[in-house]
Amino acid sequence: MKTEYASTLEFLYSQIPAFHRIGSQAYKPGLERVLTLSAFFDNPHSKLRTIHVAGTNGKGSTAHSLAAVLSAAGYKTGLFTSPHILDFRERIRIDGKMIPEEEVISFVERFRMMEDSVSPSFFELTTVMAFDYFCRMGVDIAVIEVGLGGRLDSSNIITPEVSVITNISLDHTSLLGDTVEEIASEKAGIIKSHVPVVIGEAYGGVKECFLRKATLMSAPIVFADKENEIIRAEQKGDGIHYSTHSCGEFIGSLTGDFQIKNTATVLETVKILNQAGHFRVGNQAIEMGLGHVTEMTGLMGRWMKIADSPLTICDTGHNPGGWKYISRLLSDFDGTKRIVIGFVNDKDVDSILSLLTIIPAAEFYFTSPSTPRALSAGDLQSIAAGNGLPGRKFSTVAEAYKNALADVIDKSDEMIFIGGSNFVVADFLDYTLNGRR
Repeated sequence: MKTEYASTLEFLYSQIPAFHRIGSQAYKPGLERVLTLSAFFDNPHSKLRTIHVAGTNGKGSTAHSLAAVLSAAGYKTGLFTSPHILDFRERIRIDGKMIPEEEVISFVERFRMMEDSVSPSFFELTTVMAFDYFCRMGVDIAVIEVGLGGRLDSSNIITPEVSVITNISLDHTSLLGDTVEEIASEKAGIIKSHVPVVIGEAYGGVKECFLRKATLMSAPIVFADKENEIIRAEQKGDGIHYSTHSCGEFIGSLTGDFQIKNTATVLETVKILNQAGHFRVGNQAIEMGLGHVTEMTGLMGRWMKIADSPLTICDTGHNPGGWKYISRLLSDFDGTKRIVIGFVNDKDVDSILSLLTIIPAAEFYFTSPSTPRALSAGDLQSIAAGNGLPGRKFSTVAEAYKNALADVIDKSDEMIFIGGSNFVVADFLDYTLNGRR
């Protein structure tokens, strides 16, 4: 017999369109529905202090890092992110603790009592669920990650303390635009009147787009990559060792070149919070938060080490911008790379695979994640062959990983990488952590 919570999740997934399950068919642009839904719950979005985080890559890591720093500073901190990896409740946390099952049940029960027929998307419903929970629990501040785009994203009903846009690259082009400038215009939609905005990195037309929107909205704008706050950043065994102008020295627990840019963005955001006077975040909180992001917020799947022998890494990078960094990190490893990879069917797979051709000594294990949106392992194998990347195909992520592990000859000189999609990482972690196939 199904539990009440399981039944609630089944309702959310089967009755409410969910992008992470069916893709663009679930995308409902516009803010009318979410505003109506929020009004039914007494407009919790208007009662919260928030930070709004958008961007093509790095927005999840940046949101988690900001939440960890704020929690370390003693503030009761909400965190809303998407998608989840293993548990729906990962999306909504306070000081790292997931929303209780009974809170999810209660919210859905209240939603089903609505007389008006709103017909929200899955993301609209979960966005208001997060706002309602944070408001009732009395958080001091909530870090809100944009789901898709920015201008028409259901999270964009908030007026934050500061807006953050990490970077722009091509992703979700069928929904957001075919050029980086068009995508930047959509993400710039989170810039609010007189609200400071921090841009992680931007060049050319993308930078001009942000400058125009910030000027139009009289919003102070900071480009983190031009502030040069970080004097030095060195990758070492226990993380990245930072030396900074304003925040001293500390070790960041999140590794990978791209995390240096995320950290610069976090530091500039903290400066703005401090300058505004509502929050006081000291260097000790920065050191504690950035040094313990995963433990404090439950972040998973960002260059996440699973084992040392052989070195086993998984990462949720799923677009060309993310794979630009992943390919470089894989290339830096000297030995054989056994790459378990799979995608959903709406990604620019050709562009991603072209980035993999630079990786020396790579063996590929093509697979298909357990989602209706999955690209089949056979189709991926064919596309990869067209890009000069031969490899074997496997029907599940677990089978691909087991074969990669069995093929390892020298555990000290080889690594296994699992990625290509959030769903591939979810299947892998479900197998390794929970024993499910």
